[in-house]
Amino acid sequence: MVILKEDERLDYLLAEKLRIIQSPSVFSFSLDAVLLARFVYVPIQKGNLIDLCSGNGVIPLFLSARTKGSITGVEIQERLYDMADRSIKYNGLQERLHMIHGDIKHIPEKLGYGKFDVITCNPPYFTTPSKEEMNANEHYAIARHEILCTLEDTIRVSSQLAREGGKVAFVHRPGRLLDILTLMRQYRLEPKRLQLVYPRAGKEANIILVEAIKDGSPDLKILPPLLVYNEENEYTPELREILYGEC
Repeated sequence: MVILKEDERLDYLLAEKLRIIQSPSVFSFSLDAVLLARFVYVPIQKGNLIDLCSGNGVIPLFLSARTKGSITGVEIQERLYDMADRSIKYNGLQERLHMIHGDIKHIPEKLGYGKFDVITCNPPYFTTPSKEEMNANEHYAIARHEILCTLEDTIRVSSQLAREGGKVAFVHRPGRLLDILTLMRQYRLEPKRLQLVYPRAGKEANIILVEAIKDGSPDLKILPPLLVYNEENEYTPELREILYGEC
């Protein structure tokens, strides 16, 4: 049983046999989170994983279907943290998944340096605009803009949390690719896998997925492009497999 608050609803997590609490006025997960959860390397049997900027806990929930390891989510917004915590309990995953309500910048000193095998992050994409340009909804403004943490904060903290040889994976916008690669190398994260996601053939990429290894050797692999829609405006077979587990 789950207690829903205000305009919350209980949604299915697509291909997974899991449910998640969402709210149209607070937070609903996007394709970006699904792609990151499928893209990142995860150890199947065990491991210590952490997801930064977790929102309503969608990435930890997705990852729980791919690994038997321990997964921690970190979210600074109390309402989103509460939604994630209730979703984890509803799915009976509290022995392997748990949420921390706090600022990611303080997490390394709280949990320890170099303790994690895998770090994922779907950070705020946009630099902080003027108040006139910012979303009036505080929850969406914080999730989308670098108000409480910057791209550099998320990459620095990821490096601090990762063990030597640990994986760090980000989803972001193509316009920040050079910033991401530069900052990763600055903080001892060597980019190893990169994939561009396109809305459809003939369009510019609008999502990037990057995975790095802490203190890894230079050897970046560019994966085949991923198309979201076909000419009939339907999901491509690759996307259907990712979203629904269909070939």
